[in-house]
Amino acid sequence: MSSTDISSTDVSSADLPSAAAPGALTSTMREAGVLVSGAVTNVSVISDRSMLVSRIIRLGLTYGGAAPDAPKTLILKLPLPAFAKTMWHDGRHEVTFYRELARMMPTRLVPGCYGGAFDEDETTWHLLLEDLTDTHQTATQWPLPPSVPHAEAIVRALARLHAAWWDDPRLGVTIGSLATPEDTTKHSGLFAGHYQRFADLLGDRLSAERRAVYDRFIAASPRLLQRYHARRNLSIAHGDAHVWNFLVPLAAGDNDVRAFDFDRWRINVPAHDLAYMIALHQYPERRAVIERPLLDCYHRTLVAHGVAGYDRAALDADYRFAVLWHITKPVWQWTVNIPPVIWWNHLERIFLAVDDLGCRELLD
Repeated sequence: MSSTDISSTDVSSADLPSAAAPGALTSTMREAGVLVSGAVTNVSVISDRSMLVSRIIRLGLTYGGAAPDAPKTLILKLPLPAFAKTMWHDGRHEVTFYRELARMMPTRLVPGCYGGAFDEDETTWHLLLEDLTDTHQTATQWPLPPSVPHAEAIVRALARLHAAWWDDPRLGVTIGSLATPEDTTKHSGLFAGHYQRFADLLGDRLSAERRAVYDRFIAASPRLLQRYHARRNLSIAHGDAHVWNFLVPLAAGDNDVRAFDFDRWRINVPAHDLAYMIALHQYPERRAVIERPLLDCYHRTLVAHGVAGYDRAALDADYRFAVLWHITKPVWQWTVNIPPVIWWNHLERIFLAVDDLGCRELLD
């Protein structure tokens, strides 16, 4: 969601927050263990891009004294002012991910993090991340789908991320939280209210047939949630795992794919990330080409990275349930003022996937 580039402008370093001042960056680099005796003497803005809900600034750093291990460039991530109030707790979520979870994961799954903070009083946050501009890129320009080799590389990276946390005993104990049945009942009720307003807004643009699917889905939610509440074969889900939230290497043959934008991470059924990536974002012709091969690729990678007791049929079952669950996504996106150009196309694509995969049967 937040990776879509909507504008690009250059700004002066005078516009930077205090976290990007030379003194603050010196302290940050020392705390990160990459700056022993030198100091940051100058900070310049190389580029400044406004994404959908965040601002990405590429910084150039100049050091005084020896700084052989310190980065010469950084990525500073900030919230956009328009979303600072409505989505600022997602910033807390992402700061937590990079400062706590990322350091416990295998290397080269996500960009490195040098520092970050969430300011309760100012209702703002920032992250200082590894700059991969010279070695990586997004696989394709939004909204174009990636090539099959790039899609497979991204799915392998997603599988490695999931495998790293698969049924980890710390999940819901010291890492993240697991929703109780009472929590999910409350959440389902909240969704039902949002959906009614969403349907009222759309009027005859939301067909009676699709309204019936939503009504049946809301009624069936307690049963559909039994898979989650079984507390088996869960992991850390990215939560916003579209292909434009992954960086692929520029060098041919390099498998160093990195995931970023973790403001929606949570403990969940991992197939939700796959359904989000494939069914929510791909139209039927392209999906027909890539869907089965990507699911096969994902499962092979899980097994290769130590996931046992989760067979291919279980993945298929989870994927179909996850596709059905994603009919909720356009509604939630609408509630936080995501533009219709995004949620309307998601609405169309996800219902096409629901029909192709026979997901309505799961409501019976």
